[in-house]
Amino acid sequence: MAKALKVTAKDVARAAGVSQATVSYVINDTPHQRISPETRERVLAAVADLGYTPSAAARALRKGSSDVVLLVMPHYPIGPNIAALIERLEEGLEGIGLSVVTRRIREGRPMASLWREMMPAAVVTMVTVDPVDVAEMGQAGIFLTQALLAPRSDEATLSLPQILIGRLQVEHLAQAGHRRIGYAEPANPLVENFLRLRLEGVRTACVELGLDLPDVRPVPFDTDAAASAVRAWREAGVTAVCAYNDETAFALLAGMRLAGLSAPSDLAVIGVDNIPLAPFAFPPLTTIDQHIDVVAKHLVALVRAGIAGEPLPATPRSEAVTVVVRQSA
Repeated sequence: MAKALKVTAKDVARAAGVSQATVSYVINDTPHQRISPETRERVLAAVADLGYTPSAAARALRKGSSDVVLLVMPHYPIGPNIAALIERLEEGLEGIGLSVVTRRIREGRPMASLWREMMPAAVVTMVTVDPVDVAEMGQAGIFLTQALLAPRSDEATLSLPQILIGRLQVEHLAQAGHRRIGYAEPANPLVENFLRLRLEGVRTACVELGLDLPDVRPVPFDTDAAASAVRAWREAGVTAVCAYNDETAFALLAGMRLAGLSAPSDLAVIGVDNIPLAPFAFPPLTTIDQHIDVVAKHLVALVRAGIAGEPLPATPRSEAVTVVVRQSA
């Protein structure tokens, strides 16, 4: 026998011929909402006919009690930015009465075993979710929001624009007059998804600006190896380098000191992430800020609205990445 699917607020809205927000306003008896008696009666009748019960998460938001949000993170290295994102999400969700359970899985692995075991109020993930999981979570009344690297048009999905990061790096260096650009990639296969998109942005910007394609070289966390990469770039006529992230930029700057060179006069350097130590590099590191606080705040707002059956907030314009100009480039 097929398992009965949980009735959701969306089902009630469809049966009553109203918006999902109206269903939420009626059920929650939200003040200052102009809903006619006829509409209210139609919604309540649909609730009774369908046997709809508001989710525990929605009740939690109204009562201030706690409920569970499953935060699913990929098996990427937990650097300062990812750690900050997790911390901000936990703080924001706990601030609206939701407890957070964090799990890490590899890209492409099934997620069903996680959410079915916990039956959370919502799932927040940086891992691409299988369409079957998406459908089944929706049927179970679990709100899903994703923060993905590639652009998506879904209003419940927040794009983390990695291609734009690479473009901004090159554009900043080109505006400073650099025509031959290098790219410092990390020696870590676990960041391949980030690296591929950031490097795509760098290459695209180079083509659009009429520059040669970037001279890509690995820069591991080894001063001697970094110095070797620096010397090779100098011999190839490279005058500026886009680093994969700030940690890679720190290794590059250390290699430059060993080679007797300095930024930006010998080689300009721009990183990514604007980690807390970036202003304390020598020289202070020019970098790209992804505005993690804004990203976390928006994801929390999505969860709050999604599990309460309210309209989802628009993506904030201020979430776009920006260049933080310091002395290294």
